[in-house]
Amino acid sequence: MTGHSLMTNGSMTKAELVEEVSRVSDLTKKHSEVIVDTVFRSIIEALHRGEKIELRGFGSFRLRKREPRKGRNPKTGDKVDVPPKKVPYFKPGKELKELINKESAAGSPSGAGSVPPDALAV
Repeated sequence: MTGHSLMTNGSMTKAELVEEVSRVSDLTKKHSEVIVDTVFRSIIEALHRGEKIELRGFGSFRLRKREPRKGRNPKTGDKVDVPPKKVPYFKPGKELKELINKESAAGSPSGAGSVPPDALAV
């Protein structure tokens, strides 16, 4: 983001992300929504195929395999078998970690508004 905070409740929604893409690109909201949906769908499809997605300067998405295990039914306390599953995992890149932890020029500890517009260019 470029200093404009769209977030109203401490988390950004997909609609707010679409709004930001539209604002910074001078595209319509409909075109921006297609872009955001395409990015999300591409990440999901690549993970479904078992691929890793690497976005330099941002991070990577990958799958982690969870082994089968014994769990408990929280209502009854009975033991249940939990089957193996794949879980999506995001690993932030070094640059992203640095940008998030960077102090803003105004000295704000949150770092809001301190990300240069081209910092996350891929």
